Amino acid sequence: MLPETVIHDLHHVGINEQGEVALREALEERVETYTLIRLAPWPARRWKCRYRLMMGADFYDAQTPAEAYALALLALLKSAPGE
Repeated sequence: MLPETVIHDLHHVGINEQGEVALREALEERVETYTLIRLAPWPARRWKCRYRLMMGADFYDAQTPAEAYALALLALLKSAPGE
């Protein structure tokens, strides 16, 4: 489940899907490459996240893959020209 703030931000940019697959597909339509990493237990405790998505020089920490995809997608859409 995504945090309420992320759901609100997704709706604000016109994305109504909240499922992992739909968010991954939406991200893949907009970016050529990214890396999603499931963190080992000690970095997960240290950084207080379970997944890290790296895209270019940016990274997004999240508790679920869906949240990582959503955060990266939001960053792309908010930085797009005309947004």
